Amino acid sequence: MLVARRLVSTFIQRGNNSGPSGLFSRPHGAFPELEPRYLQCTCCWRSRVPVAGFETMNANLIPTAPCTDDLSLDTCFTADQREVILRTLNNATELELAGVKLLRGRKSVNIVDYRTKNGPFRSLESVVNVPLLKHKSALVVFNSILNPLKKEKKVKVQLMKFIKPEVDRAWLEEATSIVSIICGTNKVAWAHVDRGMMVLDWQQLDCPNFLKGTYIASSYLNDISNVVSQLPPADFYLVEKPSISLQNTTLFPIMAHMRSVEAMLFALLEPKIYQTDSNTPPRVLNMMRLAVGRHFGLMVGESRTSGAQAVRQMMTESVTQKLPRLNFPQDLLLKYRNAFQMGRGRGGEELCDALLQAVAFYELLSESSR
Repeated sequence: MLVARRLVSTFIQRGNNSGPSGLFSRPHGAFPELEPRYLQCTCCWRSRVPVAGFETMNANLIPTAPCTDDLSLDTCFTADQREVILRTLNNATELELAGVKLLRGRKSVNIVDYRTKNGPFRSLESVVNVPLLKHKSALVVFNSILNPLKKEKKVKVQLMKFIKPEVDRAWLEEATSIVSIICGTNKVAWAHVDRGMMVLDWQQLDCPNFLKGTYIASSYLNDISNVVSQLPPADFYLVEKPSISLQNTTLFPIMAHMRSVEAMLFALLEPKIYQTDSNTPPRVLNMMRLAVGRHFGLMVGESRTSGAQAVRQMMTESVTQKLPRLNFPQDLLLKYRNAFQMGRGRGGEELCDALLQAVAFYELLSESSR
């Protein structure tokens, strides 16, 4: 870094000389005079290196002195920067805060809890009172708020990557409603959502014969038939296609269970006319679990985390926003308002996944048609 500073200083001195050998030397009258600007020191983002005629990559971060632990966080940023940071910390939801660097997980929850109990943050220094947030981590968070990472949006999503079997897009786009179905180890959940993103039905049913001792096909069939009898009519039924690795032999019983339930659902829901008429679209489709997880940012490596937080956010937005991502009727909001709170275990995962799969279907279908 010191060598780089000396080189830049040397180039500037040469450029200021009238001789022809300077880096910024030019014929008289060819270019306007260069105005001194500054590059930032990448070690601390505070120190400034003068460079003639060059703007910084981002003018938001040009403090005036090295930011060390003994300095107040408020002195490390300008008034405008402090206003942006505090506005974000005081107004962002838990899900929005989780998108900031270092705030995913417990830290975003702690920020919301702290401002709920103590009121809005009035200074940057007060942020270090939040559990798990210290001086250095707070600096990273603040800089991430000022300079968020821009995620490149995929231009087009291919239908074949999330829907099986392959279906003509026109059939899917003409659908007025779908039923999203998730098969668990002891229950089946479904969500009925129309094209206007209104939740029409959302529930789950216990299946007492699933994975209970020796596999008996007739017992499974009774449970699945009971589920099918309660499913609402829709244009398409989306059955989740789980991603279970064949290399993990301990999961063979679960995989066999999922395949059995999936096959029975296809057999009971698919009209016979589809098997004889090629002009009739399939009524039952598989939707890839990994595609839904990636759409909602739930993937950690090849594993998918809980979608309860995303569902809570959509339920909240249904009440607080004029144009929410998803609309819930009042009775369903009251029924499930406390079902997906933190610390309540994972009892509602099938319900969450059924809803997320329905939302992902409509949104991915829209993205793939652009």
